[in-house]
Amino acid sequence: MLGLVLAAIIGITGPTHIAQYEKAEFSIRITEGVWMNPYLQEDAAVDMEFYAPDGSHGVLPCFYSGADSLWTARFTPVQEGTYSLRIIYTEDEDFAADLDDITLRVAASEAKGFLRPRDAWTFRYDSGEPFRGIGENLCWESRAEDDNPHLKELHEQADVYNYDVMLPKLKEHGGNFTRMWMCSWNFPIDRHSDFNNPRYADSDEYFNPSAVERLDHVLELADSLGIKIMLCMNQGDVTADEDFFTSEDAKIRYKNYLRYIVARWSYSPAIAAWEFFNEVDNIQFADSDNPIPATDITAWHAEMAKYLRELDPHGHMITTSISHRDIENLNNIPEIDFNQKHIYKATADIPQTILRYEREYAKPYVIGEAGYEWDWYKNFEEIADGLDMDFTRAMYYGLFNPTPIVPMSWWWEWFDSRGTDARIAEVRALSDQMLEAGEGSFEQLEVKVAGGDGYAVRCGEKIFVYIFNPTDKPIKTFSVVAGDHKTYRYKDLNILPNQDLIVTL
Repeated sequence: MLGLVLAAIIGITGPTHIAQYEKAEFSIRITEGVWMNPYLQEDAAVDMEFYAPDGSHGVLPCFYSGADSLWTARFTPVQEGTYSLRIIYTEDEDFAADLDDITLRVAASEAKGFLRPRDAWTFRYDSGEPFRGIGENLCWESRAEDDNPHLKELHEQADVYNYDVMLPKLKEHGGNFTRMWMCSWNFPIDRHSDFNNPRYADSDEYFNPSAVERLDHVLELADSLGIKIMLCMNQGDVTADEDFFTSEDAKIRYKNYLRYIVARWSYSPAIAAWEFFNEVDNIQFADSDNPIPATDITAWHAEMAKYLRELDPHGHMITTSISHRDIENLNNIPEIDFNQKHIYKATADIPQTILRYEREYAKPYVIGEAGYEWDWYKNFEEIADGLDMDFTRAMYYGLFNPTPIVPMSWWWEWFDSRGTDARIAEVRALSDQMLEAGEGSFEQLEVKVAGGDGYAVRCGEKIFVYIFNPTDKPIKTFSVVAGDHKTYRYKDLNILPNQDLIVTL
């Protein structure tokens, strides 16, 4: 362990040797400062500067850990070899002290590392292995009081709908990806009371300790299960009105919020991507008579995406989401790695939506939420067949089209109660076959099917075909145009209405 002393930095303790892609956590003690709020970087900030074995350079923000001027650095090295580290302490945005000559020796490991962009079909691990996200939304744990007239009792079941149960079950079903929210009732790190969730305790501290500890735990759990998370960073105590997007004071507050999130959790390979907003177009039109100008929303995203890209030395992907209304130029922001929207009551539109947006904006497109119905207040027992059907249909439409995360269902409690979410396993199994066959390569082929939906991809030497029948008559034939003057024809079939067929050639 290290034990060094210099000027206003009293000392640092932490590992001197660690394996690649493991968390190295350092405790840094600073002499008592004159700051008003150590969670605000304009008052006080501690950063860990590092030089990697290949000479590349980065800066990791550290977070204030509480009394006695203790700060913490959480760093995950991605290279084998020796890192050189330096601690920098600033007050009132002026240099105050530093501590250098710290080394961290990193041994090679077989861990896969972080997820990175690869192409329209897949992400990739640092190891180079291709990845496709297969899973569902698990956006929050049970709440104390739920206002759904039909699903209230189900949604309030805290013994079932908590991440300690839901994440292992997702893993058991073959899922490797999910989406979670930070909001007023789930991981509400910036909220002090009124959580509608007994997991969190009232606190006057700048960042709520109970919410911080819960997110610490859940990320460790997800990492142990190999589940990747798109973390949606809705702020719990901030009203996203026009002032939020334009006020310099509001932007400074949000940048401090981002800085804490990156400092505390960017170390984790379980985080696949940071998501700024859930359905920012609904925020835009919260007051339909006075919508927030699209230019303000896009400019805010461009500024914050650039800031987050510079802030996060672990290089997680960045995204945001809309419900159904495009926001001018939002899809063109260079620092946003993939665009996304949510599709309900229009599952058949998923393939063309993905293809259209990718053609237009030349970056991956993701359907972060998909489903047969969006209306919270409908009786799902009356539309159960449609909900169950589209649960799998949406995933297969994504699997056979160029998106790195297959469309993820909502209504996780309801699908769990029916056992529908166990169907994730069949989609994951097929996805694994595709990735293995083509080593991450996908070539879309033409399918001809009268009256139905047909998709086919070539992965290496194998061809995979998906047919869905949305009509009221059986489908008897289809053909796949495989190129090189070769066409595969299937006859005498009997694909019934609302049924599907998967074929491997």
